[in-house]
Amino acid sequence: MGRFDGRVAVITGAARGIGFGIAQRFAEEGARIAVLDLDEATAKKSASALPGADRPRTSHLGVGCDVSDAASVDAAVERVVAELGGLHILVNNAGITRDNLLFKMTEDDWDQVIGVHLRGAFLMTRAAQKHFVAQKYGKILNLSSTSALGNRGQANYSAAKMGIQGFTRTLGIELGPFGINANAIAPGFIATEMTDATAERLGLGVEEFRKLNADANPVRRVGEPADIAAAAAFLCSDEASYVTGQVLYVDGGARLD
Repeated sequence: MGRFDGRVAVITGAARGIGFGIAQRFAEEGARIAVLDLDEATAKKSASALPGADRPRTSHLGVGCDVSDAASVDAAVERVVAELGGLHILVNNAGITRDNLLFKMTEDDWDQVIGVHLRGAFLMTRAAQKHFVAQKYGKILNLSSTSALGNRGQANYSAAKMGIQGFTRTLGIELGPFGINANAIAPGFIATEMTDATAERLGLGVEEFRKLNADANPVRRVGEPADIAAAAAFLCSDEASYVTGQVLYVDGGARLD
C-alpha cells in the first residue's frame, strides 16, 4: 500500500527539476500524476517516464498548460478530472526567473515572473478548490523559496515567492473548514537546470557555482529535487492533516548563518 494509493496529483512545471522530482516520489507512493507544463509534448514525455507509467491502464497524464492564463488552467484541471477520475493533490511548482538589478529590470521581467509564480498559483488553486470543497478533501502545496527573504537581482522573484507565503497562510484559514490543507516549501539552493542556467548567467561553471552554495550552508552540500520531494510527500499526506498554513524551509540550514 502506497501513501498516495487512489490519489490523483496535479503538479505544475513538472516536466523537469523539482516538479519532476516530486512527481517521481508521488508516483512511487501510488499516485496517478498529471504533469502540467507549458509544452504538452514535453509534459507527456515526462509523464511517460514516471514510475507506473507502463501499467495496463493509463496511470499518468501529460497536459500542456499556461498557468498564467485562466482559460488554459480551467481546461487543464477539468481534463485531469475527466481522464484520471478525480483530483486530490495540487502542487503549484511552475516557475521562471528573469533576474536583474532593479534599475535594469523591465516591466515585462516583473510581469512574467509574477504572472507564472503568483497568478499561476492563484488560478490553479481556484480551479482545484472547487473539487476539493465538494469532496471535503484536498492537499495544496505551494513552492516558495529562500529568496522570499530577499536576494540581490531578484526583486520580482523575491516578491512573488513571499507573496506565495501570504497566499498559503490565507488558504489555510479559508479552506481548513472544508478538509483542505495548504502548506508551502521554501527550498534553498537545489541543483536543477534552472540553477545551472543561473551559473551560466553569472559566468561561473556549474560545479563551481554548486560548491559556492554548498559552502554557504551548515550541511555543506547543495539540495537535490529528492530533498524537496521528501518534504512534499509528508505535507501532502494524511499524516500532515493537522498541519496547514505553514512554510517549511528546506535549505540545509542556510538561514541559520
